[in-house]
Amino acid sequence: MKSSMGVSSEVGVLRRVLLHRPGKEVETLMPGMLENLLFEDIPWLKRLREEHDDFANLLRSRGCEVYYYADLLRDILCNAELAREVAEYLVSTGRFPQSNSRDEILEFLLDMDADALVEVMIAGLRKDAIAHSDREKHLSWWIKEDFPFYIEPLPNLYFTRDPGMIIGTGMALGLMQTQARRREVYLLNLIRCNHELFAPVRDRLWYGPNNGKEWHGPGDSLEGGDVLVLSDTAVALGVSMRSSVGAVETLAERLFSGDSGIREILVIKIPAARACMHLDTVFTMVDRNSFVLFPGIADSIHVFRLSPGRAGALKIKEAPCLEQGLADVLGVNKVRIIASGIRDGDIAAREQWNNSANTLAIAPGRVITYNRNSLANELFERAGIEVLGIDGSELVRGRGGPRCMSMPILREDVS
Repeated sequence: MKSSMGVSSEVGVLRRVLLHRPGKEVETLMPGMLENLLFEDIPWLKRLREEHDDFANLLRSRGCEVYYYADLLRDILCNAELAREVAEYLVSTGRFPQSNSRDEILEFLLDMDADALVEVMIAGLRKDAIAHSDREKHLSWWIKEDFPFYIEPLPNLYFTRDPGMIIGTGMALGLMQTQARRREVYLLNLIRCNHELFAPVRDRLWYGPNNGKEWHGPGDSLEGGDVLVLSDTAVALGVSMRSSVGAVETLAERLFSGDSGIREILVIKIPAARACMHLDTVFTMVDRNSFVLFPGIADSIHVFRLSPGRAGALKIKEAPCLEQGLADVLGVNKVRIIASGIRDGDIAAREQWNNSANTLAIAPGRVITYNRNSLANELFERAGIEVLGIDGSELVRGRGGPRCMSMPILREDVS
């Protein structure tokens, strides 16, 4: 029987995907919090959810099963022992000016049912949600910090690409570059360890926690937007604003040393800039040997080909160019690079800011994009790529596109 989980290509027919439908956590955004929570603007939740629902429905209409974070978390939090573990974790990582508030908050969380606890896990817990009596209020309640939460919200969670990724028949967990998103990895790992859907990868973790110990060095970070599965034997890894060279090197070593099947890795160093925070904001795979690239970075990327060396070491060779590096790791004579705009064009830069190159392939040569990026979409279609456009006027305010909003967990193999 074929596994219910596995990704051996970016363009295999997409059969299962993990999403998060935006909720109350987005309404916690305030102007003074935008930079800390990584948003450029405050989305309108009603329209944001409509756009996200359209995205999910498009996936379903093309034969893809859609799973949601909240549903999977509710499934596993029916277990009282696990619910206590979660409550204790939330309190241990919360913001409590007075330590004697923690026991009170813990009891508050333990009294919740699974639905309410999941809401706190994602939308956070505001300080004014706790009904203290005047006698019980601490000075820190009266003299409040500017930050209004005991437990911080996760408004970026609808970008499910970043906390983890399926590579082949196993999984890698990331470490988010910003503190505001680090609980997302905990939620995904909680699902991986406890939900039956993720049973196939429970014991196949290429990169992640080991006996509760930290698995990254100081300053390391790794996010799913910098991981592209090119084939059953090759991946591309981005060194970017969000993924460090140390974490990328460690992931490469783990993939080579395990039974992942990966034998070739292409490392692509992109500019560390907000406009191209991940590799997939400027570069994605759209067909078996075809890729899209934002032309504004064509002269500022550096490409390295990695393969297994002796005694666990890495063999590293600089590639002459992106096209040659891709062709080499894929074992083909030539690949095709499709520009997402006209080189040095203002329209291309504007559309790239709105994630024109952040395409989600749901089959070879068939991609989902934002329909607002009309020039890029026209160029893709001229190149023979079928474009399925979705509205994204609110979705894009969180600085991500269709690929960012999806964690593929099952794709068909590409013949």
